[in-house]
Amino acid sequence: MAAADRRIRVLFLCTGNSCRSQMAEGWAKALLADRVEAHSAGTHPHGLNPLAVRAMAEAGVDIAGHRSKRPEDIGAGFDVVFTVCDSAHEACPALPGARVIHAGFDDPPRLAAGAATEDEAMPHYRRVRDEIRAFVARIPEELR
Repeated sequence: MAAADRRIRVLFLCTGNSCRSQMAEGWAKALLADRVEAHSAGTHPHGLNPLAVRAMAEAGVDIAGHRSKRPEDIGAGFDVVFTVCDSAHEACPALPGARVIHAGFDDPPRLAAGAATEDEAMPHYRRVRDEIRAFVARIPEELR
């Protein structure tokens, strides 16, 4: 495969690798699979958020099989690292050769902290899911 035909290897990084980075990985695989090899990780992973899984499923993207992991669990060689929360941007590990781009998104669990039910929490997850989708769709332009 010619270098120009190579998919770009990207990492979406947040703190817990439970919600935002997982959504971004799911969208990248759904929207950009022919151009991007997408992965996600967290600086302090702590498990996949079930409401993130639900929000993505509502949009037709299955992330139920994803798992929380650290960047070193995936391996090196990323072209681009997208930090999707401020904390991960500040604590981004050194990933030689990778361009780091910050694209912070609100934290759905924090936004939904006062929700009495999961249904009450879901609008926060849906909004962030849709914002992440729009961002991921613009990645090819961002990397030109």
